Amino acid sequence: MAKLLLGAGVNAWLLAGLLYFFSGLGLAAVLFLRRLLGLPSGEAVLRRADFPWLASAILAGGVAGPVMLMFGLAGTPASTASLLLNLEGLLTMIIAWIVFHENADHRIMVGAAAILAGAGLVSWQGGPGGIGWSALAIAGACLAWAIDNNLTRKISGGDPVQIAMLKGLVAGTINLLLAFANHASLPRPEILAGSAIIGFLGYGVSLVLFVLALRHLGSARTGAYFATAPFVGTLIAVIVLMEPISARLVAAAVLMAIGLWFHFTESHEHRHRHVPEDHEHLHSHDLHHEHQHGRTDPPGEPHTHRHAHQPILHAHPHYPDLHHRHRH
Repeated sequence: MAKLLLGAGVNAWLLAGLLYFFSGLGLAAVLFLRRLLGLPSGEAVLRRADFPWLASAILAGGVAGPVMLMFGLAGTPASTASLLLNLEGLLTMIIAWIVFHENADHRIMVGAAAILAGAGLVSWQGGPGGIGWSALAIAGACLAWAIDNNLTRKISGGDPVQIAMLKGLVAGTINLLLAFANHASLPRPEILAGSAIIGFLGYGVSLVLFVLALRHLGSARTGAYFATAPFVGTLIAVIVLMEPISARLVAAAVLMAIGLWFHFTESHEHRHRHVPEDHEHLHSHDLHHEHQHGRTDPPGEPHTHRHAHQPILHAHPHYPDLHHRHRH
């Protein structure tokens, strides 16, 4: 859909700003309506210690990433660009493994290799040019978002709507100001309306769900599962934009599907130790939340309050969620 807006002559930098700004504006409206109707979210609000992580994530994923994507889309077929976006998941995994030490077994590694092979195949243009600048711009956007994903993981216990709203409003405003400084002008009202819908759904709602997944699955696996989105984008590009189906496109899709299958069929279980921890997030009382409540703590479940975790040593299937980010 963003490809259609670019085809209507919208400035790439301006569109990047509009998509993010409208995502934040839409989520701000959701928060306002939630408070107006007296519907508590139950989520933990962001604290002062969270904002350095959030600001770094906005700079990488909200400012640098969208601009590179829009410039890359301007010179790349939408179907090819959609498959290239799988690099975001792969780069998210690499950073999660190397920097944040998330667990990676042989199935995850094989799956990541298949995704990389598919992305390399679909980006290769042949001849002396090799991989084109447009494809490299999309790859750069994926790297920026991979950094963003791992930084956002650090604050994923907070309210995902609040996180996504702040990222959208701040990143969108910065990109719009930069676009106007480079003599961009606002498009026609129908283009603005299209940008609002695409931004709210494709950036805003999508990011809320992504933050929730980061909380429960960790960065690497969330990035891998998110790679299913480009397949939908490719299908839409072929059906709606009438883009051709090439043998290279099909081969890349098969490779990426194999990689995702390895990830979806993973099972991780071993004896592990939980260290003492004190934090706040939405939770129900389960194996990892057996703490006692004080008189001021909220009733009902799930609920949010600051709580302490005692040391536990046990074994069960798990993902690197908020409570399983131990070393291996």
